[in-house]
Amino acid sequence: MEKGRCAPSFSFCIHLSHSIYPHHLKQILTQTQSFTSLHFFFLFSLKPTMAIENGNAKPNGTQTQKPSDQIQKTVKITKTTTIIPSKKPSDQPSSCPLATFDLPYITFYYNQKLLVYKTTNEQTFTDLVSSLKDGLADALSYFYPLAGRLVQDDEKVLEVKYQGEEKGGVEVVEAEMEAVEVADLAAEGVESRAVMQELIPYSGVMNLEGLHRPLLAVQFTKLKDGIAVGCAFNHAILDGNSTWHFMSVWAELTRLPSSSPADLPLLDRKIARSTRVPLTLPVSQAAHEAVDPNGPPKPLVARLFHFKSETISQLKSSVNSSLPKEAKPFSTFQSLSAHIWHAVCRARSLAPTDITAFAIFGDCRARVDPPLPSTYFGNLIQAIFTGTAAGLLLASPPGFAAGLLQSAIDAHDAKAIVKRLEEYEASPKLFHFSDAGINCVAVGSSPRFKVYEVDFGFGRPERVRSGSNNKFDGMVYLYSGRDGDGSIDVELTLQPEAMKQIEEDEQFLNPVFVAA
Repeated sequence: MEKGRCAPSFSFCIHLSHSIYPHHLKQILTQTQSFTSLHFFFLFSLKPTMAIENGNAKPNGTQTQKPSDQIQKTVKITKTTTIIPSKKPSDQPSSCPLATFDLPYITFYYNQKLLVYKTTNEQTFTDLVSSLKDGLADALSYFYPLAGRLVQDDEKVLEVKYQGEEKGGVEVVEAEMEAVEVADLAAEGVESRAVMQELIPYSGVMNLEGLHRPLLAVQFTKLKDGIAVGCAFNHAILDGNSTWHFMSVWAELTRLPSSSPADLPLLDRKIARSTRVPLTLPVSQAAHEAVDPNGPPKPLVARLFHFKSETISQLKSSVNSSLPKEAKPFSTFQSLSAHIWHAVCRARSLAPTDITAFAIFGDCRARVDPPLPSTYFGNLIQAIFTGTAAGLLLASPPGFAAGLLQSAIDAHDAKAIVKRLEEYEASPKLFHFSDAGINCVAVGSSPRFKVYEVDFGFGRPERVRSGSNNKFDGMVYLYSGRDGDGSIDVELTLQPEAMKQIEEDEQFLNPVFVAA
């Protein structure tokens, strides 16, 4: 076996029909002695949501500002309106069926994002909101499905349909929280769940509510020295790539009202998958939540860990240092993910025989055959899983974990994608967002998303965060650092005891690098 590479692995596909799959995999591992790792692929993609920060000192010695869990200020709602597209392209249909890629998300929750901006005294809240609304209406002219509603046809096939002002539009809320400063929300300390729920709409709202609610809700909140823009997107109709495509176009049309977007969205979902899949939906959100086999949500703590560009570069070099010259190098993502996986397993104090899984939410646009452009509007991601025994993972150098991740990613080609779709279509399932199971680490979002380039005309955001929806134990979000210098924010959600351990783990916070 090559130094730094994983041993031959055992791969198989699992239908996630219940939440006890980690026990099932443990039985397989203990019964099989000829392999050291496994790759297993699930038939759905979990919703990537950004974690809330915890309030200790940042790694690398930087001190935090005032923890925002102390900012228990009530938001005052001042106005609610509905925004519709300023015009609808005449060459576009008013409705389109959801693709198989979209359907697993129907029983997850709205995808929440928060962007916090500094403003000047000359920029009044009223003027800012007016320009934001105008830009939103113009952006909806290109992304008009966001102004529609979910409907089911006579065959129980879900589609998104725009029916005009009376039955459509985006909900826009205006609010005030003037005792709070931008720095309070941008600080790399604790982020209160309660504060996030006041700043971003639709906390705890399931995507199937899109049958009755807007598919996009926006809240503009006036702060003491700035504005918070909170958005809730129905994740059954778009993924992270499409979310940030929309946000960039909205910002451009607000900043430059007379401009035309260079990258228009591709709205035809049939080019991704044309199979019609009937779904029998729960009678209500509460009915689906009541049968969650994973039980009630457990207490969670979430925190932001900032890794400087120098640390990221050294980490990548260290993980690659043991590879033969002819070997495929590990990417930044694989190197950092291996580092996180090790740390979480240590923090959880897993037994050597415990199975630990790692999930990657991969964009399939470039992987399908033929490839689709980045402008495809919808969900086009699948979750790629790999796993091994915790003892083996921790006893091995980081290159072992990176090798598992690299192998799983490379194996998820067009053929694997189609197989996953066909299996879902043959036996559709309504998942729970907590179905990731025990001992799992799951990475969503991407540092490649240009989240800090969303400039509405009053500068870049001071901080980009996500809300409280869809969080579970082990969820990780990777975002580029604000300065665009190669630094990465790692937002991690864990149970309290594990988070306490990882906050004190110098090996994670300040890794010692092996010379190449």
